[in-house]
Amino acid sequence: MMILIITLSFIALSVAAVYVGKAILNQKFKEQSNLLLAHAKDISTERFLYAQLEGLPLPVQRYFKNVLNEGRPYISNVSFDHNGQFKTGLDKGWINITGEHFATMEKPGFIWKGTTSMFTARDMYIQGKGRLVVALFSLYNIVDAKGENYNQGELLRWLGESVLYPTNLLPGDRLAWFPIDAQHAKLMFTYNGMSLPFTITFNDAGEITQMETKRYMDKNNLETWLINASDYKRINGINIPSRFEVLWRLKDGDFSYARFNIQRLTYNR
Repeated sequence: MMILIITLSFIALSVAAVYVGKAILNQKFKEQSNLLLAHAKDISTERFLYAQLEGLPLPVQRYFKNVLNEGRPYISNVSFDHNGQFKTGLDKGWINITGEHFATMEKPGFIWKGTTSMFTARDMYIQGKGRLVVALFSLYNIVDAKGENYNQGELLRWLGESVLYPTNLLPGDRLAWFPIDAQHAKLMFTYNGMSLPFTITFNDAGEITQMETKRYMDKNNLETWLINASDYKRINGINIPSRFEVLWRLKDGDFSYARFNIQRLTYNR
């Protein structure tokens, strides 16, 4: 009887600890997202005009005319939720995941919280610094990665997700487009001492279907990183993809590790 009581008590304490851990992580996420949005500049008074497309590669012009209406206000910030599946390693299976995401445009930044039955991950680029924190059962940090390579990687994630907030892809002081062919163009983004390229693939409908670049897979290995975008829908007046697949193109083949479906998206909170 005593053993049963001790066992049940241990289980109860473990469950309580997980709930407390989740509450603490949720509070941290809320504080960090509020900090991110508090430092964001409102650029929604700017308007997209077709005249801005003059001189851009033809597939890029076709893309913007498809996804944006003339006179569309610039996007200052975005929040969205998603569900989907995720892999934690090359030899691991798919697990279900839900995510919450906040991003700012004029001052590049984002924070994402992904939750599974086993762990909670927070991916972020805040105040020019990238970081990935993974907590097992929302309690114990098993990953806390940061440094120059993570600064590059997280800024690339922010840039790649700009298909969800496409005014962020319009040319400007930091961003330029270069022609390749009828279905491809090169995007170059310069910020915080980094120059980040993407090779962008467009379909005939004027949609971005793939974004390819080089990203650090870990602290040392720079690998080909791809984002596949599909199932475009008109949300809040903008055509954006609602499905994403993210993968590494390695010597032994492609390693797909994230499949996300956008559930809710809001601009300019």
